[in-house]
Amino acid sequence: MTIEIKNKIVGYEVAKKDAEVSDKKTQETENKKEAVATAEIIQMHEKLERPDMLLGSTYKIKTPQSEHALYITINDVLLNQGTEHELRRPYEIFINSKNMDHFQWIVALTRIISAVFRKGGDATFLVDELRSVFDPRGGYFKKGGKYKPSLVCEIGDAIECHMKMIGMIKDNGLDDSQKQMLDAKRKEYEAINCKDIGASNNVAVDETSSNQTSDFPPNAMLCKKCSTKAVISMDGCMTCLSCGDSKCG
Repeated sequence: MTIEIKNKIVGYEVAKKDAEVSDKKTQETENKKEAVATAEIIQMHEKLERPDMLLGSTYKIKTPQSEHALYITINDVLLNQGTEHELRRPYEIFINSKNMDHFQWIVALTRIISAVFRKGGDATFLVDELRSVFDPRGGYFKKGGKYKPSLVCEIGDAIECHMKMIGMIKDNGLDDSQKQMLDAKRKEYEAINCKDIGASNNVAVDETSSNQTSDFPPNAMLCKKCSTKAVISMDGCMTCLSCGDSKCG
């Protein structure tokens, strides 16, 4: 087909096929980026299908109330794997022990907790709920002077430890400067008390000879905040050597 040009030609440009291909690829790349950016972020919910393999961690609980330990296994599912929105969330929990005395309620507890995990949302409330359970027969002290009101409380501690590991709970522990300050205050307290005891009894005090289950001074009191026998009086101020809680601020 012949086209007659009536106007004066003032310029021209030859179209390049490579440029057209490049523009097409650039447009496709931008479309893919927009699709990824607007893709739905998968959240934890009860209809999420269980993968064939889950990541898990096992925690050991040994109490003075039983000669057999409990082993708590928490399995996690990876959500949005390989993306910037990747999350690791607990999916199920299992508790195993040779002690069959608590078999019924342990099985019931694991099924309920697993159902809460799979429901999604904020499951960190489980830690406080389990820690608030008290054994009517009385609690016990763990090695290090930590008081546990019940076995259920220790299960809550294991869940908290796991949630901190996967980032669900922020660890607000003591920093290095606070630890150094409490360590110095503990050494000062022990030096003063050992000196007073040795002077009154006119005998040398051997710290290694005492068979203590606590890592803190034997006459320390129970802390209401962290439930550890680590509260001492220094300079007229009651201070916990474990968590740093002090009445003096």
